Amino acid sequence: MSILNAFPPTATRVQINTGDRVNERIRRRTGINLARYADKSPAEISARIRQLDREWDIERTLEANAALMIFSGLALGLLVDKKWLALSGIASGFLIQHALQGWCPPVSLFRSLGVRTYTEISKEKTALKQMRGDFTPTAGPAAALARARLS
Repeated sequence: MSILNAFPPTATRVQINTGDRVNERIRRRTGINLARYADKSPAEISARIRQLDREWDIERTLEANAALMIFSGLALGLLVDKKWLALSGIASGFLIQHALQGWCPPVSLFRSLGVRTYTEISKEKTALKQMRGDFTPTAGPAAALARARLS
């Protein structure tokens, strides 16, 4: 077994390491968002998609949080007391732990606050695009070939 097989897949590692109740609450919120736009105009759906394009996913949130903690630890370590340098070490450790496992203590906090993964945000965007009519059935030999490959 390769050491790489010991780590969860990138696309699902956060959900795997998030409690079922939190994952379900996030899924339910996404469903509510979609239901809210079911009878909206294409322009309103497009506005929601633009909002989703600006939504911070868990990775961006963690990166910003870690950078802030590392910077704060360095600044406080230089200006106040060297013991503050430990904050930078802890934040760095959390960041590498998340990169490898998909979990670190801040993930639980941010997920409980409703911060979603890129995949969760993308699923809502794709469903909205479908509601808006972006995906139309394709006809002809290329479509038949694509359907055959999916079977």
